[in-house]
Amino acid sequence: MEDHRNSAGARQRCGGTRQDGIVTPSHLRRVPVQRRSAERLGRILDACAELLDEIGYEELSTRAVAERAGVPIGSVYRFFDNKRAMAEALARRNLDEYAGRIEARLGAEESADWRTVMDVVVDEYLAMKRGAPGFGLVEFGVPVPATAPPDRPNHLVADRLRELLAARLGVAESGEDGERMRMAMLIAVETADALLRLAFRVDPAGDPAVVAETKELLRGYLARVLD
Repeated sequence: MEDHRNSAGARQRCGGTRQDGIVTPSHLRRVPVQRRSAERLGRILDACAELLDEIGYEELSTRAVAERAGVPIGSVYRFFDNKRAMAEALARRNLDEYAGRIEARLGAEESADWRTVMDVVVDEYLAMKRGAPGFGLVEFGVPVPATAPPDRPNHLVADRLRELLAARLGVAESGEDGERMRMAMLIAVETADALLRLAFRVDPAGDPAVVAETKELLRGYLARVLD
């Protein structure tokens, strides 16, 4: 069974920031202020990711994470109310890493057109899906019911990509063009999410034919906005 403790304050549902290379989402019970504490948080999230691959979300517990990370159970509760909050923090860290990987790739391809940019967006997702610990279960958000607030997880991904790519793609972030870009990016993310899930159902490594068709579909749709 999962261990639970109540937090003195409610967690906020908003993005994370980086401190000493560690993602520190604002819904943490306590944000690390020293490098040692930030490194401990990183070990906890690393352990959470490893255990998700090994035993799945249902069997995951804060105690198991503490043992794997080599920290007292109190250290886990210092940052998180429960395993869901921990998995949410891992999802936010995944999103930060995903954005960072895209930036790094595009930094070496400054003259790339938008079709190449979108290929990079898909390729870096595939790379994380195939190799990032815990990503297969958590990706960018813990599964939530249909009645959950509409800002997660694909809305978060779409907004992050829009902010990351708007200037490179020559699209305004505000006004009518900005709203059109926001809607287009959300639809593109939702579509790619569904199709790439299909790719990994067909082939554990991601069926190449489905991936190729996904890229073609995205190019055709986004051309209406970006050409």
